[in-house]
Amino acid sequence: IQLIICLGSHAMRWHLGARFSGRVDDAVRDWRQFADMSPRILPLPHPSWRNNAWLKRNEWFETELLPVLRQEVARCLS
Repeated sequence: IQLIICLGSHAMRWHLGARFSGRVDDAVRDWRQFADMSPRILPLPHPSWRNNAWLKRNEWFETELLPVLRQEVARCLS
């Protein structure tokens, strides 16, 4: 396993353990802190229509984290 994509709080609690503060927003905002873990872990908000407001408030998500996610997935598939 080279990459773990944590979708939502339950996955974050399981994979991040004590490093998870209990807030998805904090984990996603601080996604770079998990880059040193092996396998690499990328925390993401749960893909739900209810998160559209969060995505609008956090424009950095699309410009900063999504390109890294795409790159990591491509790397794992190559």
